[in-house]
Amino acid sequence: MVKKEMIAMLLAGGQGSRLGVLTSKMAKPAVSFGGKYRIIDFPLSNCINSGVDTVGVLTQYQPLRLNTHIGIGIPWDLDRNVGGVTVLPPYEKSSNSEWYTGTANAIYQNLEYMEMYNPDYVLILGGDHIYKMDYEVMLDFHKSNGAEVTLAAMPVPMEEAKRFGIVIADENKKIIDFQEKPAEPRSNLASMGIYIFNWKTLREALIAKKDQPALDFGKHVIPFCHENGAPLYVYEFNSYWKDVGTLHSYWEANMELIDIIPEFNLYEEYWKIYTDSSILPPQYISFEGEAERCIVGEGTDIYGRVHNSVIGRGVTIGRGTVIKDSIIMNNVTIGENCSINKAIIAEDAVLGNGIELGLWDEEPNDTNAEIYDKGLVTIGEKSNIPSGVKVGKNTVIFGITDKDDYNDGCLASGKSIIKVGD
Repeated sequence: MVKKEMIAMLLAGGQGSRLGVLTSKMAKPAVSFGGKYRIIDFPLSNCINSGVDTVGVLTQYQPLRLNTHIGIGIPWDLDRNVGGVTVLPPYEKSSNSEWYTGTANAIYQNLEYMEMYNPDYVLILGGDHIYKMDYEVMLDFHKSNGAEVTLAAMPVPMEEAKRFGIVIADENKKIIDFQEKPAEPRSNLASMGIYIFNWKTLREALIAKKDQPALDFGKHVIPFCHENGAPLYVYEFNSYWKDVGTLHSYWEANMELIDIIPEFNLYEEYWKIYTDSSILPPQYISFEGEAERCIVGEGTDIYGRVHNSVIGRGVTIGRGTVIKDSIIMNNVTIGENCSINKAIIAEDAVLGNGIELGLWDEEPNDTNAEIYDKGLVTIGEKSNIPSGVKVGKNTVIFGITDKDDYNDGCLASGKSIIKVGD
């Protein structure tokens, strides 16, 4: 096998439970984002744009959609004879079968994959953040400082630092201490979960800590390297980075894409975001249709009016329907004369005619008030909503529903319909 200078290991097995029904049947990195993309497209595009052409993608939770999307890596130019992209699910060994139990445990279980390339450096990435980063610049920083481990971190407001893993470094960016969600933070540099290791250092640490339950980089591997005298440095990142781990942050990040001057630009020629683009016809907006300040995916037919929204591929929006401040994912069908406000509608959902979403005052959600909040209406994938239904805020609907599931044709604010068997 040809030796590689740096390979990437992309952790993409997370459930993303704070996204509620959006991740009931798929891993968080497979969730649609920005109309035509999926979340995992961003770290994969960063890899190929940074010259990293060997990527192991570690999957676990509901991997089918993710595996199908990645395929052999053609959209990212990762269909290589040597290297390229390789999906790495947990597998049965001769002596035992073990799920990935922590971030570093997942990497440890794939030592053999990494040994094939005998890299000088290993880049560890999460598969569920929205950002653009040149990993080659981070590697140059790693080399120039003689580091064995480099952590990417970004400044956060000091009053928010207690929510993060915090890195304390000296004036040369050498790490001297860590704080995990500290009550009194000594720094505002928050770890991003992006690491570069010297391969020898990583291998020794994983083997030494292999019996640690739920082996984790932040809690176990990096402190082990630090305690054993390995030089650790922090690479400060000062550009856009978004954890879309909650429904509101996911909605907010999509809405930011359609700002007049977006903070995160999908259209830069020098740093393209690649995805699996099926061959679809162009968008169609009818004479009475309207799309204002929107992202609209290929193959979408708009007969109604859409404002300040992100619309995926293959969507149909009926005559007289008005959509505002919403995310409509791929292959959704919305009937005529509907009113949709601040909703997230997942893939392949079907909505009848005359439906109204986002009515009335907010009430805490009765299923999970921490997930379904901020006034959003959330519709799970392949859900079906009958004509004429009225739905309040902080609500969730998941499954094939009929008029009998609603109280006089209404779902009050804060209420849920989740039909698990559908």
